[in-house]
Amino acid sequence: MSYIKFEKGQVVNLEYSLAREVIRTNRAGSYSCTTIVGCNTRKYHGLLVCPVDAFGGERYVLLSSLDVTVLNNDRSFNTGIRKYKGDYYSPKGHKYIEELEMEAIPGRIYRVGGVILKHERLLVHYEEQYLARFTILEASEPMKLQIRPFLAFRNIHELTHANLAANTKVEPIENGIRSKMYEGFPYLNLQFSAKVEFVPVPDWYLGVEYPEEQKRGYDYSEDVFTPGFFELEAKQGDVIVFSASTREEKTSGFKTKFTKTVNGKIPRNSFVNCLKNAAQQFIEKRHGKTLIIAGYPWFGSWGRDTFIALPGLALARKKNIELYREVLDTQVGRMKDGLFPNVGTLNNPSFNSVDAALWFFWSIQQYQEAGGKDAWDRYGEAMKSVLFAYRNGTDYNIRMRENGLIYAGAPGKALTWMDAVVNGIPVTQRKGYDVEVNALWYNSVCYTLDLAREAKDRKFVKEFEKMPELIRESFLDIFCDPQRNYLADYVNDEEGRNFYVRPNMVIAVSLPYSMLDKEQMKKILDVADKELVTPRGLRTLSPGNPLYEGHYRGNQEERDKAYHQGTVWPWLYGPFCEGWLKVYGQQGVQKVRKLIYGLEEVMSEHGVTTISEIYDGDPPHAPNGTISQAWSVGEVLRMIDLLETKYSNI
Repeated sequence: MSYIKFEKGQVVNLEYSLAREVIRTNRAGSYSCTTIVGCNTRKYHGLLVCPVDAFGGERYVLLSSLDVTVLNNDRSFNTGIRKYKGDYYSPKGHKYIEELEMEAIPGRIYRVGGVILKHERLLVHYEEQYLARFTILEASEPMKLQIRPFLAFRNIHELTHANLAANTKVEPIENGIRSKMYEGFPYLNLQFSAKVEFVPVPDWYLGVEYPEEQKRGYDYSEDVFTPGFFELEAKQGDVIVFSASTREEKTSGFKTKFTKTVNGKIPRNSFVNCLKNAAQQFIEKRHGKTLIIAGYPWFGSWGRDTFIALPGLALARKKNIELYREVLDTQVGRMKDGLFPNVGTLNNPSFNSVDAALWFFWSIQQYQEAGGKDAWDRYGEAMKSVLFAYRNGTDYNIRMRENGLIYAGAPGKALTWMDAVVNGIPVTQRKGYDVEVNALWYNSVCYTLDLAREAKDRKFVKEFEKMPELIRESFLDIFCDPQRNYLADYVNDEEGRNFYVRPNMVIAVSLPYSMLDKEQMKKILDVADKELVTPRGLRTLSPGNPLYEGHYRGNQEERDKAYHQGTVWPWLYGPFCEGWLKVYGQQGVQKVRKLIYGLEEVMSEHGVTTISEIYDGDPPHAPNGTISQAWSVGEVLRMIDLLETKYSNI
């Protein structure tokens, strides 16, 4: 029996099945994503979505979907599905699904007339190639397959409509055709492992709707183009492989290529194996750079997310030191004035983060602990440049004050990870001294000093050796209040101390170098446990706060207002669980195991076999945001690794 199993009654219930999506990537920038029944519900969905260098490396939907029709006994059965206006679905191919498989690759088994058809799909690693394998499991007599591709050739963030500028002509190639709808794009080569007949019937399918975009307050209707359809005869036992690729290939190798790719995959037959597979999806190796994609299907590579996710993705379970180096080296090559790119593209980065550069130090600590023996030799100069930049001052008014703490803030900017902005105004600006920023600052200074002393870098040691004590004294003075059992979230010159109960203080507990004693740590964790911890992660604000938002829904403005005002983030399990084990030791293992392995429940939800970006603050904690988030997966894997390596006897 498969680990992930969907019953037929669930599949035919579109309210259930359309809420579950599957993401696969080629680890080089391309992805394939749709719902478990193959109905696209987002503008980000598509079977082959690729970066296009001619357009700045942004991702474009080339192949949107496929309609696969079985012709048997003078009857026609279309297994595709699309939504149109008025909750009208056509065709309704989901009703033919007998079984869904997720263990190795996504697969659907259809029963249509006297035919049982298995439809499996994958992306080839490091190639811009989508493969679909059709196996005729049963057929009482010869039959035909008609396969109609739907093309988009548009940016993932946009929609397209029928237009006269589109090149609707195709060119014949081996066992297929190629199409390029607009200048600047690569050709999309559509080929089969068997001889096929292409029937040119160019047409626009008008008014295809994406309900998830409608829910989010965006445009949600578009027109998709089909150049025609392919037709081939088949019988029981036949296996046909379809390829959509930016390169024309010899079709004789498709079956072998499909089988070889499947055999190289880790089966998704357990919670941990699902996470290991999900972890690999975030890696992007392209043009000599190795990046971590923050989340699929719409995020790019973000500096902060990279450093937080990297230990779990690269080290947990596999101890992939080489991958770790490649990612860190790519990030170091992008540094500017002591800061790392936070958002944006490779060609147009934004450096608006006060904490990303400090998470860089934490990431190196994890690298060294996992066996990276060249931490100082490889990254020492980058580490020192960050500390000097923060001490002397850099962009966005990020600067160390005389008390040794980092103060930061710029008009209209939210520089911490709580970075939502609505109408040019940060929802949680947190200008001033931020609790996790200064905890990370202390950790970074202490760690760098220890490495410098070991390397006998006396000049650096002399400049910074008195700072840890100054930072510690100032931190405790500013963030602690004897009347409260937790830390201020931020402090600034205008508002004074903000004591909203947020999870940022938990980071101060979890770091390798902490300014807090065990009793302080325990009190902070107990408050967080009572007010913030949920079965899906930590809330970003206590429900007792009048600003608390228990649900993440509505248009972008409404969602952004709730993003860090109570919404639950799974990645925060990392610092909380690590802090809990730090304080409670073996007595805390049972609780941590319950929290981490409790996430096994989400493996068949939202992004199937992965962990979503966020969840509602209120029960039942519905999933939201991206269907697969790097630091959600990374921090859970890191905690599993911590439990197995240090607490395996419990």
